[in-house]
Amino acid sequence: MKNPDEIKEIVKEKYGDIAKQSKTVNEASCCGTGSCTGVDYTVFAEDYTKLKGYNPDADLGLGCGLPTEFALIKEGDTVIDLGSGAGNDVFIAREIAGEKGKIIGIDFTDEMISKARENSDKLGFNNVEFRFGDIEKMPVTANKADVIVSNCVLNLVPDKEKAFKEIFRVLKPGGHFSVSDIVATGELPDSIKSGAELYAGCVSGAIKKEEYLGIVEKAGFVNIRVPKERIINVPEEIYLQFISKEEYDKFKASGVNLVSINVYADKPEKEQSCCGPDCCN
Repeated sequence: MKNPDEIKEIVKEKYGDIAKQSKTVNEASCCGTGSCTGVDYTVFAEDYTKLKGYNPDADLGLGCGLPTEFALIKEGDTVIDLGSGAGNDVFIAREIAGEKGKIIGIDFTDEMISKARENSDKLGFNNVEFRFGDIEKMPVTANKADVIVSNCVLNLVPDKEKAFKEIFRVLKPGGHFSVSDIVATGELPDSIKSGAELYAGCVSGAIKKEEYLGIVEKAGFVNIRVPKERIINVPEEIYLQFISKEEYDKFKASGVNLVSINVYADKPEKEQSCCGPDCCN
């Protein structure tokens, strides 16, 4: 696997390409970027079209769940969407939070930020903002958000511990997050982990579910739960672009699956006091 900076550049490039296309074009191609050299991002996606606030111009067929479904957003809330893309979840969240709410989308792909701002301008929203920034170091002050959502993006962050620490920092005391992401039910083989294209396609960056939830707990969150999960079936032909048939057969025989999960957790109302010999170190 490449180093974290190289991974980020690959992700930027791939999602920059996707931003230039429509959902229709993405779904018509075998990989979501108009050629057969990558992963079909749409195999992960769920149907947004029945949600209030849905805007087809903001739907690029990305994501792996519906994070706002479990986000418990209230009218007037400040909501931050991590990896906001063309604005899909931002506009859904804005419908729920209403005119008194504040919705901030954060993305580190220039093309996505431009597309999202264009979509927002068309809708005439004055309480929606898109900021260029890295999830590992958000351009947001501490204790800002009531709710944080994210859709199949934290999987792409090389340092997930840092990302969840940032989520904790930015949430208000008593705030919470609801994210959809891809995890694995076991250890992915090295042949899949080493694929940079598979990383950008949310495959090789999938860590074990228990490890993922452990990172959330380590960051300080409480009331952690998984209200929804489903197995993702990535077509064989996609894997075979990156690994041999023998490696693929061995992977399938291992019984390891990719799973889309929705994770919900609260930031405690008050800072937890030291409870043992190690927690204050």
